[in-house]
Amino acid sequence: MDDKRPDVRLVEHASLQGVFILGRGGRRFDIEIRDGRFASISDSASGAVDGDLWISPGLIDLHTHLAWTDFHHADQLRRAPAEVENLQSLAFEATIRAGVTTVRDAGGLNRDAAGRLVERSHHPLRVLVAGVTRNEQEMKEAVQSGAAWIKILATGGLGAPRETVMAPLFSRERFRNLVHAAHTLGVKVFVHTWGGATVDWAIEAGVDSVEHGIYLTAEQAGRMAEAGIPLVPTAAIYRLLSEPKGFLDPGPLFRERAAYAAEAHRSAVSVALREGVRIGFGTDFATPALHGRNMLELDALADYGLPWDEAWRAATVTGAEILGLGRELGCIRDGHVADALLFSVDPLKTTSAGELSCHLVSLLVGDPGTG
Repeated sequence: MDDKRPDVRLVEHASLQGVFILGRGGRRFDIEIRDGRFASISDSASGAVDGDLWISPGLIDLHTHLAWTDFHHADQLRRAPAEVENLQSLAFEATIRAGVTTVRDAGGLNRDAAGRLVERSHHPLRVLVAGVTRNEQEMKEAVQSGAAWIKILATGGLGAPRETVMAPLFSRERFRNLVHAAHTLGVKVFVHTWGGATVDWAIEAGVDSVEHGIYLTAEQAGRMAEAGIPLVPTAAIYRLLSEPKGFLDPGPLFRERAAYAAEAHRSAVSVALREGVRIGFGTDFATPALHGRNMLELDALADYGLPWDEAWRAATVTGAEILGLGRELGCIRDGHVADALLFSVDPLKTTSAGELSCHLVSLLVGDPGTG
């Protein structure tokens, strides 16, 4: 198995000759990388010097939890600190070897911890950290410690009974004030919500992305599209948790709730697509059983209605745009950071995450960092 693991390289200068660029037809290109960025991309005059390789932007996971080592937080608290850090380091390695070069951690890491784990794992994963805050003081502290995003937990999740999972966790005024405070501090806001009134509040307040949206309605989706607010469904996690004999067993209660969520989610994502909402790629993965399986989100998005090339776009171009990094990441283009994946087949002609993973040859990271 280890022999099939892709090579991971931090690259400052490199030359690729005769490679295909994802989505640009059958043309071959010569690509020069200087100072960790794509410096020159031109039609190849040399043929297949590097063999049949397809280059794609690195994947961007907009919603992951690299600090979580256990499904139940109480289990993590029973672990020794050294064990926790070792598992977190393995999570970093597994994530980048899955083809993900940039993540937005959705709570659990601060910038200093992320930097230490990048150094310890020896894998140049780019991490943007988020502060999960309940008031303005916590928000200021999170921003001072390096958070680029603020996450607002607006409803419950799998831990809440199905009949109350959409109940707001605080008032509409409080929600609006938190979003306003974050934007005043110059950071973006993403909102954990399963649906209901808090989706309406998110649209009114002008948040920067909505996460999950299990019970999103057509009317809400239309207004999200009009406001330019993207949805990050995290579709795969609920399907995985609902499997009775899956590789992660959350217990019968959580498995039942996940099954209901997965059933409703299919309809919500379909509605979002029909109304023109931009879809981002995020896994909500945590624990060693999940990290490294990030491409399964592509399968889920495709199963819920995204064409395969649009699912890929959600994980690259759209992900970079949602992060506000569209001029830096998400494309194989002159001047962009040289984060890239090399495949031995055309990814757009594959049909599943499993097939993709088998043909991932190498990862290039041009300018690692945390933010």
